[in-house]
Amino acid sequence: MEKQRGLGYAAVLVGGATLVEPYIHLQWLMALVICCGALLLLRFFKTKYLTYTFCILAVLSGIGLLPFFVLATTLAMLVLGELVFQTREDDLNTYLYYVISTAWAGVLVMAYLNEKAILTIIFGIIAAVLLKVILLKYEDSLVLEGIGIAMTMYLIEELNYKADLQMVVIAVLVAFTFGYFAFRAKTADLSGLFSISLVGIILVVFADARWLLIMLAFFIMGSVSTRYKFEYKKRIGVEQGQSGARGYKNVFANGIVACAAAVLYGVFVEPIFIVMYVGCVATAAADTTASEIGVTGGIPYMITTLKKVPIGTNGGVTWTGELVALIGGFVVSLVALALGVITIPMLVICTVAGFVGTNIDSLVGATLENSGFCGNAGTNLAATISGGIFAVALFLIFH
Repeated sequence: MEKQRGLGYAAVLVGGATLVEPYIHLQWLMALVICCGALLLLRFFKTKYLTYTFCILAVLSGIGLLPFFVLATTLAMLVLGELVFQTREDDLNTYLYYVISTAWAGVLVMAYLNEKAILTIIFGIIAAVLLKVILLKYEDSLVLEGIGIAMTMYLIEELNYKADLQMVVIAVLVAFTFGYFAFRAKTADLSGLFSISLVGIILVVFADARWLLIMLAFFIMGSVSTRYKFEYKKRIGVEQGQSGARGYKNVFANGIVACAAAVLYGVFVEPIFIVMYVGCVATAAADTTASEIGVTGGIPYMITTLKKVPIGTNGGVTWTGELVALIGGFVVSLVALALGVITIPMLVICTVAGFVGTNIDSLVGATLENSGFCGNAGTNLAATISGGIFAVALFLIFH
């Protein structure tokens, strides 16, 4: 009850600061007021981590590194979101209420401060809910959540990228719909749901819906290959964790470089970023199908020594895995070609890049992952980076 009262007064503090800011226009003064108010909350309501967050972000705003709009929106989202979690369970419905509350907070602040920043608000909401589901079990999560939300919105503001409002709405609906069905099909957990949604929104906003369809082709192939002979893989102990459900680490490891390519394309509109994007997705598809289906193809051989190793060993490859890797990369590239995103020469480049990226994944797994230097997510990230770079290199050579 004491914490809820503290959050209530924190909401009053944020609301009051937002209401008076248009009449003062002194960020350092507003920052001082917020810091003092936060320290009072700490004194009377023991809002330790909330106070830390308020003070850190207020100082950044006071010295001119963070716009007041971003500060006020972040704090409003943080407080209203915490009020939701004080009264509900950790389940999908709670996260739905969390999204609604943070959305209202962002829209109200935006409307009052006369800002036109729908895209900034949307990315702030996605960052908020994703960080919440990832960091919920940590006591000091509020600090990381607040900084993460603020930095995400600040980056979107700085990009100054103009997107069609209708396209943004479509992106949100499509991305969340697919994420929800992936969650219901148990191919993604809660963090995977919101991670998939974030990836989808980035692709549609900065490129177009066709890029999302290419990524969906990968997700569908990944889901199908994950369920392929799942009981057998479970019996021998090589199944994907959480009964086949993929989380945020897997989504970001396979999709973060592709998202970067989409953003770069949206800003610069250069064909090289198209090749980079499809090359990354082709690599992710090739690697996932090779891992999930190839593991059922018999005794693997270590890619560095060509000696037989136990099934499931990092860096172990099979002829089945190599074949499905080539097919996986080709299917994604073919989808991109059918949608008119790439040309036939690009299809060849991206298919080859996917195959090369998959084998680099095996090399990294055999060396760095087996030595404990990185985990599976790091290996996947290295693979998608390699596939994207290789696709770009081939494009520059033969273009």
